[in-house]
Amino acid sequence: MKNFKMKKILSLAVVALFVSNMASALTLTELVDVVRKSATESSAENRKRVNEFKSQRNQQQALLTKAKATLKSLEAKTDELKTEFDANEEMLANLETILHERAGNLGEMHGTVKILAGDLRSRLENSFTSAQFSGRTEFLKNLAANKVLPNIAELKQLWLEFTKEIAEQAKTVKFTAPVLNGNGEIEENVKVVRLGVFNAFDMDGNFLTWNEEGSVLFRNNKQPTGKYKDMAGQFVKAAPGALVHAPIDYSKGQILELVTASPSLKDKVKQGGLVGYVIIGLGIIGLLLALVKFLSLLASGAKIKSQLKNKTPKSNNALGRIMSVYTENPDADIETMELKMDEAILRETAPLESGLSFIKVMYVIAPLMGLLGTVVGMIATFQMITLFGTGDPKSMAGGISQALVTTVLGLVVAIPLTILHSVLQSMARKQTQILEEQSAGIIARIAEK
Repeated sequence: MKNFKMKKILSLAVVALFVSNMASALTLTELVDVVRKSATESSAENRKRVNEFKSQRNQQQALLTKAKATLKSLEAKTDELKTEFDANEEMLANLETILHERAGNLGEMHGTVKILAGDLRSRLENSFTSAQFSGRTEFLKNLAANKVLPNIAELKQLWLEFTKEIAEQAKTVKFTAPVLNGNGEIEENVKVVRLGVFNAFDMDGNFLTWNEEGSVLFRNNKQPTGKYKDMAGQFVKAAPGALVHAPIDYSKGQILELVTASPSLKDKVKQGGLVGYVIIGLGIIGLLLALVKFLSLLASGAKIKSQLKNKTPKSNNALGRIMSVYTENPDADIETMELKMDEAILRETAPLESGLSFIKVMYVIAPLMGLLGTVVGMIATFQMITLFGTGDPKSMAGGISQALVTTVLGLVVAIPLTILHSVLQSMARKQTQILEEQSAGIIARIAEK
């Protein structure tokens, strides 16, 4: 209402201002007409505005009533939703508790699955079965690195890989696979015999090892010798169902590596160096000389025994030649005959004992050469200690090996040569004794006459 009065006052002020501006140009009658017309128009406009205001007031009242009704409805809905929200909150808290309990069990299972997958992957990477069944570790690698819970299919696949590896441990199978040889070359489609998860052989009886880095079977150029190689050869060539012996390396290559790395007899001889070869040369010469002397004494002994059974002297044996001295000088006196017999015995004894002194020298020199090799080896060892210290045992191994090997070689040569010398000397003395006995018998018969 105050706004309406203000508008009216402003209108009158505008009219007055207008009248004052137009007074000079209009007459009094015209001015009255203008004022009357302006008042009429202002009253009509004001009534129109009053009517519009009343109409809007009625509409606003209806809107207010409607808004209050809407507010009351919304408040009731709010109360209903709040009750439902509280119920949902309580249900959600219960479900979260159940989820936490179940997630704890599943999380523990997830960790167990990851550990099992990692362990099985490591086992398969070191297993001979991977040479026959490739590509199994990729699934286990992904399963071990997976951050989400495994599904049923993955759990079944893990179970399958476990049971498959267990079953293959008890099998002996033949299959073809690439093999890396000692020269670094890959041989394709090599026939391989796998003995469980312990050993693998090719068809020539060579031992194969599993190269984890290259995921390939490896055949070393240096193979075990002796019974192990023979057993492997018989095993790969055995008929199905046959009962044969086979070498089993339960350490999966460690024992095989040690056996392969063990020096052979040839390698041990090489460790002796020049002194070792000299000792072996002396031993060979001494053994050959002993063999020749043994055959010579054996032949001469047989001829002497044959001559003992025959009274007619023969020139092909020492006893026959001594007996011929008597037959050639039947009229000689006893002193002359003794001298001739002594001369004949000395002449026949020298060939019997020839070579024995050289064999004796061999078995005396051999241990001395071994001692020389020991000294040389120890000198080399101390030189290595002076240069590199005692921190690296491998630097001293060469000198120590030479010292020990030469000592062993000297004893190995000296012991059999000593025995052979004793045997040969005994044989020579026995034959010399027979000659002396027969010579004494001839002298005795002459003395009786």
